[in-house]
Amino acid sequence: MNILMIGSECTPFIKSGGLADVLGSLPHALREQGDDVRVVLPKYEEMDDEWKEQLTLLDTMSVELGWRNQYAGIEYIEYKGIPVYFIDNEYYFKRSNLYGYDDEAERFVFFNRAVMEMISRLDWRPDILHCHDWQTGLIPVFLHTHYHDHPLYQGMKTIFTIHNLKYQGIFDDSVLYDLMGLDEHMMNVDGLEYFGDVNFMKGALNFADTITTVSETYANEIQTPYYGENLDEVLRKHANRLVGIVNGIDTQDFNPVNDQALAFPYRSALTKKQQNKMWLQNELGLPIREDVPMIGIVSRLVEQKGFDLIGRVLNELLHEEDIQVVVLGTGEYHYEQLFMWAQEQHPSKMSANITFSDSLSRQVYAASDMFLMPSRFEPCGIGQMIALRYITAPIVRETGGLVDTVIPFVEETGEGNGFTFAHYNAHDMLFTIRRALECYHDQDVWKQLVKNIVKTQFSWKRSAQEYQKVYETTFM
Repeated sequence: MNILMIGSECTPFIKSGGLADVLGSLPHALREQGDDVRVVLPKYEEMDDEWKEQLTLLDTMSVELGWRNQYAGIEYIEYKGIPVYFIDNEYYFKRSNLYGYDDEAERFVFFNRAVMEMISRLDWRPDILHCHDWQTGLIPVFLHTHYHDHPLYQGMKTIFTIHNLKYQGIFDDSVLYDLMGLDEHMMNVDGLEYFGDVNFMKGALNFADTITTVSETYANEIQTPYYGENLDEVLRKHANRLVGIVNGIDTQDFNPVNDQALAFPYRSALTKKQQNKMWLQNELGLPIREDVPMIGIVSRLVEQKGFDLIGRVLNELLHEEDIQVVVLGTGEYHYEQLFMWAQEQHPSKMSANITFSDSLSRQVYAASDMFLMPSRFEPCGIGQMIALRYITAPIVRETGGLVDTVIPFVEETGEGNGFTFAHYNAHDMLFTIRRALECYHDQDVWKQLVKNIVKTQFSWKRSAQEYQKVYETTFM
């Protein structure tokens, strides 16, 4: 099948979050199954010059945006066999950040409309338009409105993937008339209307042929009021075309056998993993102890990730347990200060690294014995899968993709690959951490857990096979 992936970011070109990893990996896995997959992105100023210099200009066009006609360039590169198109417009995308501007609605209405116009300029016709997150939510809407009667677009199908329901693209209703060229018929429950505003994601949910999200559990959760972000009623209405597919990770990139960031590459030998721990202890100024359990946290420091739970018990945990905790990430100021304060209070047990470094993140994954991820909600999660790849036992809350990837370890049966707790409660989390520490100090029990972790696989091949089924069903 011919599949056009449409998104706002993609590795290795531009990244701010997990969406970029999906767009950077899934097309390659689908290509291995015989699909002709291509990607289209905005051409951002933040892209490295090494990529910009390799782009070829294919065409230029004028894009209708309400009463405006805006320039758009179509630029192109082939990356590892995947054709990647870039929509160029310096007014909208030559800026210092990817997101967060006052004219965000206009920027992404333009991008959606430009993608639809680009399709008519290519010598290739997609069967499926696979749209990712709110920034591409108008593609299904436009296909059913402005392009409904155009012969070229007849028979094209749309799939919309929710990566995080919290971010929906909600704007003043003037956008509908001023930018989209649509009328009041779209201001209803079956269109884009959302408490008097317009909602890009709601439009996609109402008009896409199939809706997917990034784990089976999250697909069920978002149909409830607690997780539904005021769209649960819409999602329940379309439940028959909502599918959850867990993301994969790039197992070649995340591979402790040949990871260049690691001081001591390893496959499954715990002795080599312990050497990485002692190396990192030395680098971070922690006491060099092979026997002490290390808990790693690599994350955005935001409320969604469960840091209010950690804040309630962190001092108790550090005061009472013989452990080391290594944190890497940036985010909300009060969480950054929490970890800096904990480091001051417990310098031999806590290392707070308020920054982001890809190489240091890999070193933390490799050095840690356990990986803490107590999310309030988690559509899929990548940290727990990377941790398992580096033979680090995840400690997670049972939500979203964490449920679908971390199997609770049971000492009596020897089954499971991590530790989980159900309720969003700080002391439930603390109890689970202490249970993990008890297992760590029982050598036979921990070795069994490690054997289970080594067998865990999260390659994109499995996820791509599930998407292939969705494409075939959608196109029937």
